[in-house]
Amino acid sequence: MFSPVVKHSSIRIFFSIVASHDLELEQLDVKTAFLHGELEEDIYLDQLEGFIVPGKEKFVCKLKISLYGLKQSLRQWNKRFDSFMLLHGFKRSKYDSCVYIKHISGSPIYLLLYVDNMLIAAKSKIEITVLTLCFYTNQES
Repeated sequence: MFSPVVKHSSIRIFFSIVASHDLELEQLDVKTAFLHGELEEDIYLDQLEGFIVPGKEKFVCKLKISLYGLKQSLRQWNKRFDSFMLLHGFKRSKYDSCVYIKHISGSPIYLLLYVDNMLIAAKSKIEITVLTLCFYTNQES
């Protein structure tokens, strides 16, 4: 399993656009990104040391969500993030699947994704703040 990452050439072009159009720029790190992926197959693990249920030592646990360390976690996070971006009106670049663009009142918002880190650029900090709040309120649901 893998998670796509933004291409180096896309990052260079992005910074050129930011500089030439005097855009605001923010960097985000999604702290619990890999806990938001939805598993597509059943995954079981042994009971964790210290959390073994007495009398049920041979039982296993079935995961309901992805965890850090699973090979599926990176890809599942990316799929969920991609769905979220497309649902909120962003278009994915045909050249680079980790570049998203949305125009609001003729002004573009750019988002570049590198695993669980993002670069966001827009004409104003308010547009960036609105987008980041949208991320946080969606994670809680």
